[in-house]
Amino acid sequence: MTEPYPQTGASDQWGPGHPPVAPAQPSGIPAQPQAGPGYGYPAQPAGAPGYGYPVPGPQGYGFPQQQAAPGAFAAPGPVGGGVLLAIGDIMVTGDQIITPAGQLPLRGAVWNATDLSHTEERIPTHAVVLAVVFFLFCLLGLLFLLMKEKRTTGYIQVSVTSAGRHHSTMVPAQGPGAFPAIMGQINYARSLSSM
Repeated sequence: MTEPYPQTGASDQWGPGHPPVAPAQPSGIPAQPQAGPGYGYPAQPAGAPGYGYPVPGPQGYGFPQQQAAPGAFAAPGPVGGGVLLAIGDIMVTGDQIITPAGQLPLRGAVWNATDLSHTEERIPTHAVVLAVVFFLFCLLGLLFLLMKEKRTTGYIQVSVTSAGRHHSTMVPAQGPGAFPAIMGQINYARSLSSM
């Protein structure tokens, strides 16, 4: 017994490309029909690519497919594929602007932003309550009236126009610094459009 786990009738070949061999059927038991080549090996028609290889997707799904003329080289797709900038639902890649309405060329695009948000400053309710309570004990309670809270509501409208097409989006303003942050992104997009 020098071999670990000796088995009678076992083959030395196993693994991918060698489907498992069914054990011999004992006498007196009817034979079961085999459903396929074995567990873990899906049946594939002849001439089909192997399991795990990419299969071309259905035509007509997603962006329109461009057909090249016979004998001509196909134009390359978008370079890089990475998103350089995203403002709302507007994304800027290497040489194009991707919007839900379609793609726009990046070169020569005109970017605009409009601040439709407002920030209001008010004294919170708990500060008024603390001022009244501590005013009765000492006059220092009036210092609680110096507490202020800022609340920003509204949206920032970002629009882009390129090649005669226009798209705009509304970005919610999260705070007073939202519009300067969006303007920084717009200025970066303008510099990319002028290249």
